[in-house]
Amino acid sequence: MFISTFEKQLDAKRRIVAPQEFRQAVAPFDGLFCFPSIEADCIEGGGKALFDEYAALIETFPLGDPMRTALETSIMGGMVQLSFDTAGRITLPESFCEMFGLADWVSVVGLKNRFQIWPREAFRARLAEQRTLAREALIEHARRRPAQAAASPQAGPP
Repeated sequence: MFISTFEKQLDAKRRIVAPQEFRQAVAPFDGLFCFPSIEADCIEGGGKALFDEYAALIETFPLGDPMRTALETSIMGGMVQLSFDTAGRITLPESFCEMFGLADWVSVVGLKNRFQIWPREAFRARLAEQRTLAREALIEHARRRPAQAAASPQAGPP
């Protein structure tokens, strides 16, 4: 499981030390799968479980469906497999670094079965947006609960 947020500095060769917790999350597989995220301007990655989840999602669309092709192209076509070196580092592809402006400090954000890599300042702005959305989601969820409880039949006393 990928949890927490880490700030890491890219070295001159575009390497970052993968958090120990992330390396353990993908063991015994020695590396990560990464690709340009579809939902945000960042790198998305994970282990074999994430790869399998996306592969299963793609399989729900029939061959030749334009949505399947779009997912295959965006996810599988953009995916790279990154291995850990002896120091626990991964080297980010130059094309990914250019695409998302990763040049110095990055934020590595755990999202349960996946993670994202952002330019540090871009993630700080994203975090503020996401906290606002999360608050709104909790408020909306709390509003729905009384309505859902009232609509569900309640068992009477025995």
